Amino acid sequence: MTEEELRQLGLALLNSPAEAIVYSDREGLIRFWNAGAERVFGFTAEEALGQSLDIIIPERQRQRHWEGYEEVMKTGVSRYGSGDLLSVPALRKDGSRISVEFTIVPLKDADGAMLGMASVMRDVSARFEELKTLRRQAAGR
Repeated sequence: MTEEELRQLGLALLNSPAEAIVYSDREGLIRFWNAGAERVFGFTAEEALGQSLDIIIPERQRQRHWEGYEEVMKTGVSRYGSGDLLSVPALRKDGSRISVEFTIVPLKDADGAMLGMASVMRDVSARFEELKTLRRQAAGR
């Protein structure tokens, strides 16, 4: 693959509406918000850029999220940094809750210090509801 092809591939992936890709800086402010994030969460890039990740984190999960986020920013280490899939509730612009699965990609400077984190997310609400229904049905038998 040529350098140009690699650059084009990166741009295509980052701008795809298929997956929500969000990059936040050390303070948890949104610095990149792609078309997929617009589709999944309902906020335009203009509305999301510069905002805290709190716009998509339900209030009950915020303290736990920020404790983990701050620890990763300090240490540069995350137990989820090697492709492990996280499943969490999230908020849409209209206030509705959805279920998302995501992976994180820590971004570090040349000295290894954390710059921020990118997340690649997918709305799995329909599948989550199907599983809940199946579990209820199985428990009722």
